Amino acid sequence: MAAEFVQVTKAEAGQKLVRFLERRVDGAVPRSAIMRWIRKGNVRVDKGRCKPFDLVKEGQTVRIPPYKAEETAQHKKLPELPIIYEDDNYLAVCKPAGLPTQGGTGHDDSVADRLLSMFADAHYKPAPAHRLDRDTSGVILAGKSHQGQKDLSDFFAEHGEGGKFYLAEVEGRWPEEDWVELHDKMEKSGSKGREKVVVGSGKDASSSVCPVTIGEKSSLLIVKLHTGRTHQIRVQLSSRGFPIAGDVKYGGQNGKMKLHCLRIDTPWFSVGCLPDWEKLPDISDHYFDKHA
Repeated sequence: MAAEFVQVTKAEAGQKLVRFLERRVDGAVPRSAIMRWIRKGNVRVDKGRCKPFDLVKEGQTVRIPPYKAEETAQHKKLPELPIIYEDDNYLAVCKPAGLPTQGGTGHDDSVADRLLSMFADAHYKPAPAHRLDRDTSGVILAGKSHQGQKDLSDFFAEHGEGGKFYLAEVEGRWPEEDWVELHDKMEKSGSKGREKVVVGSGKDASSSVCPVTIGEKSSLLIVKLHTGRTHQIRVQLSSRGFPIAGDVKYGGQNGKMKLHCLRIDTPWFSVGCLPDWEKLPDISDHYFDKHA
């Protein structure tokens, strides 16, 4: 088997060489082996020796030494996610409830796995830049290039949950007619496997809430997060006597949980998708403009 000579694309530029190689061999070779390739001079960049953490540039030619083709990771074909925004650097999809964001023990399907399947032939495969709880539906962002992934990672690291708006159907008649601020301290409590998040002490949690519809038995709310604590929206609303519909863990009646990441505003674009709930009212831009 001969060595392969590949050219760094615009989407791949800016990655560390070792990460570039990991993506190019599609997980078929462990990082330790790739590091040995580089250390022994089996990898060349523009015919020259290189170091694992050198940054690759667009147009450079990288020599990849031979490796067994049968070791190449095979990505199974999975159902596609609806794409709601796409350009050269960024991707937004709408996640259904019940699907984990990342794969792991006990999960053979996830947003990350579906993106690998959808972009199996791309040199730079998108990966989720943030998470949603498994039973929460809505917008997930991913980078379609190294620069796009870095932009989104930096954005969420700096702004936390800033820019995210959620739609929540709660049990009970919501008492406010305009935006209100919710502030709590929250922490995990309970034995392993039975943990719940409770209010009263712990880390600061804050959000803003505005009603879309108010009924005697249920209300539809828009929630803007300012912090990103575990189960924050679920706990802040439940602790005030308004559990999310279907959220049995925090006091709601049994059924499909009605919590949805409705919209995300970033410096580069704004994108949103509606949940597959029945009889949704029109949700106009004034909710978001008023709380920009």
